[in-house]
Amino acid sequence: MKTKLNDLLAFIAIAEELSFTRAAARLSVSQSALSHTIKGLEERLGLRLLTRTTRSVALTEIGQKLYNSVAPRLVEIEDELDSLNALKDSPGGTIKISTAEHAARKVLWPKIVKFMHQHPKINVELSIDYSLTDIVANKFDAGIRLGESVEKDMIAVNISSALRMAVVATPNYFAKYGEPSTPKELASHNCINMRLPTYGRLLVWDFEKDDHEINVRVEGQFTANKSTFIREAALDGLGVAYVPEDMILEDVAAGRLKRVLDAWCDSFPGYYLYFPNRSHYSPAFSLFVEAMRSE
Repeated sequence: MKTKLNDLLAFIAIAEELSFTRAAARLSVSQSALSHTIKGLEERLGLRLLTRTTRSVALTEIGQKLYNSVAPRLVEIEDELDSLNALKDSPGGTIKISTAEHAARKVLWPKIVKFMHQHPKINVELSIDYSLTDIVANKFDAGIRLGESVEKDMIAVNISSALRMAVVATPNYFAKYGEPSTPKELASHNCINMRLPTYGRLLVWDFEKDDHEINVRVEGQFTANKSTFIREAALDGLGVAYVPEDMILEDVAAGRLKRVLDAWCDSFPGYYLYFPNRSHYSPAFSLFVEAMRSE
């Protein structure tokens, strides 16, 4: 009895999508052809791999075992095939990256533009997301996180210098409500909060001065989940914002925003490109990593 590789690929697509419709679209085949393939695979194996209803698809216990056994091996085969691209003079392919908006705008984008001009056959796909995405489960080649957030089993490459946060508001706001001289005084101010998508909680404002750390939970009228909106809210006079320093330097220089508590805003490790530890990487991805590496 021989099982065709395409049959296993069809089964894996359904196992991961849990939908014949999405799996068929992923494989660029019709649903009827996909159903016929799975039926033939089950008949040859003499095993039921999927439980199907009119509304859902689920793996049987045997189906789950088959997926756990076969899927990682096919990933290894794909990695080996990708390594053959090293024989080509001009590497190609698509690199999928998961990143937060600030890292994408301030760190990645200038490097990516230069990289794509240098390598016109390599495509780059950015997914902007503040949650701590599982890059393996979601089939990303790499992700971008602050150094302190990178999982220990990942390879991490530094792609930026150290970062600092800044506490800002409009000059009119501080003229009306006064300037805080210590982080604790922020409790009496209208602060603009950030909601962290991964945990659902509000960002804690961290400060440090002379080895003395203070964590402040602030309150205010407006909350957002993206730094760009928090900056806009500060510019519109809605309160005090806590944002990456490089987002507001021009606003401070132009007098649109005023910075306070600067001595309390210590630097911290910057962004890292992280990815799974594998035996082989495609030439395109290796080139991308080196292009993103911090000078």
